[in-house]
Formats: sequence, structure tokens, C-alpha cells
Amino acid sequence: MSATAELQEPDRGRAGPPKSTTHRYIPPLIWGKSGHIQTALYGKMGRVRSPHPYGHRKFITMSDGATSTFDLFEPMAEHCVGDDITMVICPGIANHSEKQYIRTFVDYAQKNGYRCAVLNHLGALPNIELTSPRMFTYGCTWEFGAMVNYIKKTYPLTQLVVVGFSLGGNIVCKYLGETQANQDKVLCCVSVCQGYSALRAQETFMQWDQCRRFYNFLMADNMKKIILSHRQALFGDHVKKPQTLEDSDLSRLHMATSLMQIDDNVMRKFHGYTSLKEYYEQESCMRYLHRIYVPLMLVNAADDPLVHESLLSIPKSLSEKRENVMFVLPLHGGHLGFFEGSMLLPEPLTWMDKLVVEYANAICQWERSKLQCADAAAAEQVEAGPE
Repeated sequence: MSATAELQEPDRGRAGPPKSTTHRYIPPLIWGKSGHIQTALYGKMGRVRSPHPYGHRKFITMSDGATSTFDLFEPMAEHCVGDDITMVICPGIANHSEKQYIRTFVDYAQKNGYRCAVLNHLGALPNIELTSPRMFTYGCTWEFGAMVNYIKKTYPLTQLVVVGFSLGGNIVCKYLGETQANQDKVLCCVSVCQGYSALRAQETFMQWDQCRRFYNFLMADNMKKIILSHRQALFGDHVKKPQTLEDSDLSRLHMATSLMQIDDNVMRKFHGYTSLKEYYEQESCMRYLHRIYVPLMLVNAADDPLVHESLLSIPKSLSEKRENVMFVLPLHGGHLGFFEGSMLLPEPLTWMDKLVVEYANAICQWERSKLQCADAAAAEQVEAGPE
């Protein structure tokens, strides 16, 4: 499917959620068709002229003593259907609410009438200390689930739009598929630029094709810095570490040059997995996608240098089989780039920001039209009276 910037209005009484789009994504003319440049710009600056939305930080104590945090942003306008709707957002690897691409998206969503709750991945915020020997991992849904439960309890009338970026896309899809109860009050889910299966991706992520091995090294280096910044909380003598996590793993961490080595030596051990294969199999959302019954939009870019083209068969196949799934694949955009602009300078808002909000709006309007049709049918039945 070609990428879009605008969704069609839902038809009244149609059988399924909106699945068609009308406006193609047009990247900046000079550099926008390079996935590497798009990815590099996202990685280096996030967004241009990023706003600073004001939110409140919330703290939740988990059952194992970990302190999870998320930031809550109230809407700045009335929603297009007039309902109370909250976007629950899971950022990419080692990201949080203070990242520029998250700030830009939250500000845009607020101005379109959405309350936003943004998870701060455990250990990602530099000013928040870990209170247990555990960090965020590839597929752990505990903190995201705690945030969603807080929103449901605090705002009992709100409906939810679930949004995940990159690694966050894996987490939100896995969360929804873990149990049917997790889909309660969820209007739809959007996943952007995730890889669906870490087990299938690990081999391609070690290849030099599209410079994936270089990106792997850069991401691993960033992860090492984050883990080492929490050295005392994770490896200190006073810490009651997981039985599988040993002091020798710290020395292996220093020598690691790939995410797979870090996952094998450290990350999988937070949850007691005996092997990297088991960790990737159990924590990937691929085995949960078929259990998601709410409208689901999966977005990738064909030139994303981090996600090998072979992985795109997963969302493509799912969208062909399931009425509730839409797969959007623009030719360009890189990894979480999707910058727009006429020639050289990118615009503050990206195609991705607009697409997610417009899809959510279309789903909300579709749900409203379903209710209106049901009310009209009930009224007609009452007027007709008993036969």
C-alpha cells in the first residue's frame, strides 16, 4: 500500500474499520528519499522546532519494587466527536516523554483533543534512579499495563487509543494480545516502525547490508551507557540480583558490540530466560498479533535501514487475513523519520504525526456512526411496535 497523509471518512454502516487512504506521503525533494538520511536526522535531532507540552509526572510502584513513571498531558481542545479519549503511548528503545519526536506528537495530539499518557521506559530517564535490579526490556509489558490501568481507574469514562513507536510498537501489540481484557475500552492501536519478530530480525541485524551492523553498534553503545549509568542498582554488592545475572556479566557488557550480546548477557536475565532464543520468541509480538481484535494499523517504511524487508511479510500477511488490520508501507521515511517539506528544510510536523491522529479520528468517527446507526435501528423497532 502506498503511504498516505490523510484517511478517508468512514462510511456509515460499513462492516469494518477504515482501511483506505487517499493522500500519498511526499518526502522532501533533495534528501527525503534516503532512508539513511531520514533515520540519521531522526536520531540526531528528533524533530525541528519541537514544542514543550506541559504534563504531570506520575509514579507507580511495581510489585517487584521497581518505580515506573509516565507523563500525563491533558487535551488542549475538544475532540472532533466530543468524547473523552486518551492516547496511551509507548516510545522507542530507551526513549521517554522528553524526546523531541514524542513532544512533537503529544503537542499535536493534545491540540486535536486527546489526553496523552507517555510511558518513560524503566531506566531511560537520566534523573530517575532504578529502585529494583531491572530495566525495561524488548517485550516486557508490566509498566505499560500499569499505566493503562491507572488511566482506566482515574478516568473511568475515557476510551483508549494505543500507540507504539519502534520497540514500543512491539510492547503495545504484545500487551493487547496477551489477554482479551487488555483490549477493554480500546478503540484502536497504531504501531510505527517495529520489526515484529526479534528472533527473525537478529540475523539481519548483524549484516552490513543497508549498514544495519553499524546501526546495531550505535544502538548497543547507547544501551551500554544507560545500563552502566545504573551500575549500582543492577550490579551493586547490596543488590539482590536475579539468580541468572552474575557479576561477570558486567565485564561482558563492556565488550559487547551488538544489541544481541547485551540482550544475551544482561537483558534476558531480568526475567529469567535461559537463552536468547527463548527470550526473543516469548517477548516478540508476532505470536500475539492474531489475538488483537480492535482496529490495528501497522506502519513501516520500505527504506527503513533497521527493519529488513523480510520482516514486512508479517504485517502484510496479517492485513490480508484480518479485517481489522491495515498495513501502511510508504517507499520512504526511514526509521521514525517521515519528514515532510518542499525542498531542504523539514517541517515541524511529520507525516507520521498526522497519520496517527487522522487514523484515530477516523476510528472515533466510525465508532460514533455505529452507535448512531444502532440507536436509529432501535428507535425504528420501538415505533414499529410488536408484530
